[in-house]
Amino acid sequence: MAAKLAESSLPDFDSLWDYEHPAETEKKFRELLPIALASKNTSYRAQLLTQLARAQGLQRKFTEGHQTLDEVAKLLPDSDSRTRVRYLLERGRALNSSGKPSESKPLFLQAWNLARESGEDSFAVDAAHMIAIVELPANQLDWNLKALDLAEKSTDPRARKWKGSLYNNIGWTIFESKKYDKALDMFQKALRWREEQGQTREVRIAKWCVAKTLRALNRLHEALEVQKTLLNEYDKEGERSGYVYEELGECLLALGQAGGAGKFFAMAYEELSKDQWLVENEPARLARLKELGKSPL
Repeated sequence: MAAKLAESSLPDFDSLWDYEHPAETEKKFRELLPIALASKNTSYRAQLLTQLARAQGLQRKFTEGHQTLDEVAKLLPDSDSRTRVRYLLERGRALNSSGKPSESKPLFLQAWNLARESGEDSFAVDAAHMIAIVELPANQLDWNLKALDLAEKSTDPRARKWKGSLYNNIGWTIFESKKYDKALDMFQKALRWREEQGQTREVRIAKWCVAKTLRALNRLHEALEVQKTLLNEYDKEGERSGYVYEELGECLLALGQAGGAGKFFAMAYEELSKDQWLVENEPARLARLKELGKSPL
């Protein structure tokens, strides 16, 4: 009880997360480290370090991330089950993001089992969704559905918050199997959920997914209108979206409006070529954008 009371009086580091700006988030976490150390609350300190490692991983600083997790490993004997689950999740994420999914899967499975045993629904959902990411395609849907079932049945608000992400992930798994009608249903469900939650950024992403699926269904005019709306929204806020530019180019190209497509392909390449993950994992996609952007079509 004393440990729990001490932890409840400490800063909520999870609320500091900004996944779009991991460097700034890392800085905020580092500012809390002296407080965590002074608290003598081992579990709190260890959990804070797991999130520091995650922020490092999102910056592709994998060596530093693993070193941070090595610090956590030393604290585990004096930590609780939640801390062990979070350690397993972040070690697994660091391995997967650095190109070692086969090494990450056993850690995610351990996290799933331990979280289920200890009643940590939100972390169990997280583990299941990560297993789906690293699983073979044939097994991905099963794990995403396990995660969704738990998220929908759980009384834990943190677990229920996963529903939007899971609708999205399930939609993409179905999309990859080319069942575009079913994928569209799932993306529309994700959109409704995001709108209900008032999540502006996520609503835009959900709309983009719906529009991309409409294009896959050859409903080109509908897809184009959604992407144009998104373009206007981003323009009003002075933001640029390479993914929206890419889809605008694809829609226009498919509609035979070659003259306008090249401009958007060039803009898409300019933005998406800055994404290190795409550079490493989808070079052919970027090369195509570059070529189409140069071409008068």
